[in-house]
Amino acid sequence: MAIINQKGGVGKSTTAINLSAALGELGKQVLLVDLDPQGNSSSGLGIEKSQVNNCIYDVLLNDVPIEEVIIPDVCEGLDLVPATINLAGAEVELVAEMARENRLKDAVGSLRGKYDYVFIDCPPSLGLLTVNALVAADKLLIPIQCEFYALEGVTKLLDSMKRVKTRLNPTLDIYGVLMTMYDGRTTLSRQVVEEVRAYFGCLVFETQIPRTVKLSEAPSFGQPITLYDPSGKGAQSYMSLAKEVIARG
Repeated sequence: MAIINQKGGVGKSTTAINLSAALGELGKQVLLVDLDPQGNSSSGLGIEKSQVNNCIYDVLLNDVPIEEVIIPDVCEGLDLVPATINLAGAEVELVAEMARENRLKDAVGSLRGKYDYVFIDCPPSLGLLTVNALVAADKLLIPIQCEFYALEGVTKLLDSMKRVKTRLNPTLDIYGVLMTMYDGRTTLSRQVVEEVRAYFGCLVFETQIPRTVKLSEAPSFGQPITLYDPSGKGAQSYMSLAKEVIARG
């Protein structure tokens, strides 16, 4: 499942980290693949990137088997394929590679059946790394922040999805749309949710992720919100989302 939206700052990495950790706590085996050159999912789970020998870059461009790059048990039930700044060059280097759109799909193919969920945290762009995620994924989880222009970038993403679906990955579909940074006190938040529900219908998760200070703080401590502030609103909302994901199957 690719966690994707080419707009930055919508809560992709926050969702990747915290949904993965919540599912792990609920007894699922989860792999999180950090495909963003900024490596926020890696640092947000306490990985010291300077200590990482091989990352997803080496899997995509140096034919290192993905099993050799996985960092096991970063949290209960959660393994991680880290990203480092090396990945920033991958966008350009992939252009010259054979079957460049299929690199990630080929790499994760060997892991099918070993995990209940594999999540891919995508970069905030629609370049070759994101195309690799679209080809490798079965489904898309789209975080949308409750702010003005929330739907503006999503139409471009849906166009890209349709092109990939037609040419490269016919099984690709939207799994769910997640409203993030929700503030129930503002009319704007409520209006955006209504607008997104009108557009996506039952694909929108019932759970809404609130805007909280603790959710913003947790990555700087290298912990998911379920460990950093387990009784807070942020942790409860991601546990609720995890249960919804399990129920959707």
